[in-house]
Amino acid sequence: MSRPDDRGRFGAYGGRFAPETLIPALEALEEEFEAAMTDPGFLGELSDLLRDFVGRPTPLYQASRLSETLGVQVLLKREDLAHTGAHKINNTVGQGLLARRMGKPRVIAETGAGQHGVATATACALFGLECEVFMGAVDIERQAINVDRMRMLGATVKPVTAGAGTLKDAVSAALRDWVATVETTHYIIGSVVGPHPFPTIVREFQRVIGEETLTQLGDRRPDVVVACVGGGSNSMGMFHPFADREVDLVGVEAGGDGLSSGRHGATLSAGSPGVLHGAMTYMLQDDEGQVLEAHSISAGLDYPGVGPEHAYFKDAGIARYESVTDDEAVEAMTLLSALEGIVPALESAHAIAWIARERIALAGKTVVVCLSGRGDKDLDLVRNR
Repeated sequence: MSRPDDRGRFGAYGGRFAPETLIPALEALEEEFEAAMTDPGFLGELSDLLRDFVGRPTPLYQASRLSETLGVQVLLKREDLAHTGAHKINNTVGQGLLARRMGKPRVIAETGAGQHGVATATACALFGLECEVFMGAVDIERQAINVDRMRMLGATVKPVTAGAGTLKDAVSAALRDWVATVETTHYIIGSVVGPHPFPTIVREFQRVIGEETLTQLGDRRPDVVVACVGGGSNSMGMFHPFADREVDLVGVEAGGDGLSSGRHGATLSAGSPGVLHGAMTYMLQDDEGQVLEAHSISAGLDYPGVGPEHAYFKDAGIARYESVTDDEAVEAMTLLSALEGIVPALESAHAIAWIARERIALAGKTVVVCLSGRGDKDLDLVRNR
């Protein structure tokens, strides 16, 4: 696929809505990324690191007991087994290489669930880069284990107390820092969001998930491919290689307390087009265009926007987007743990919950799930619920 166009647009979405001071840096990043992705030396080093450091390929696992219980053939793409315990490391190793290639000694990042922060701190340790991670104060409280891991890896965690103290506010703080330090700093965005070229960069570093899955399936073709969607990096990495293969693609958003409650993070299911964090996309907003707070038990899905390519996928009918509630996600986390000995992240549990809810309609079908991360980080949340 050739998307985005030369303006960084996925149809009506995407683009570059950024301060004037960032435009030269974004243009330089786009140029460096395009050069790197045709450089055999860069691609060879990335491939070696994905194999030897990240631990790829991750398995495509037949979840037999879950399949028998639900009456649906469920295959799990085990991103929880990647180094640091989530798919985020695919992107941070790639962007860490880019930062080193650009000669930028300092890296900043934002994180919600903490997995992107841990992955960024890991990549920075690997490449010898200074690392600062912006994280909402609320998320620091509910993801304390990952905060400790980031600090152990040498990163500085910067608490963000503005707004709701969650992922949206961390992204805003990171963007403000980048405006002031762009000459020496690379911003490793953690999802397929932000101004062009970030959505494309993150997608290209995450598409290894879907490409590996296609190879591991061989001659088999699944009926459905499903993944959770917050910003949308694991789902876009899985979906993109399947987008022209006549497979039903389903993204599962955070339904929180239910869409009618107003306390959710279901941007594509209940949002509308607008500009957020440098890109035109679907977002949660009021009648005046003010950003609404998102809610999810899962810190990684607690974001009022979504990657612009997902917005394009929705409008073009390439993928469809559903939601499940916090309660359904917790039940699914427990179900997969008890039946398969795999504790999924609450983010990934949203995808499992959708299969469990739709098991009658899915009976006899083969469903591939991107299990985007492991759930150690969420145990306190579930225990205290």
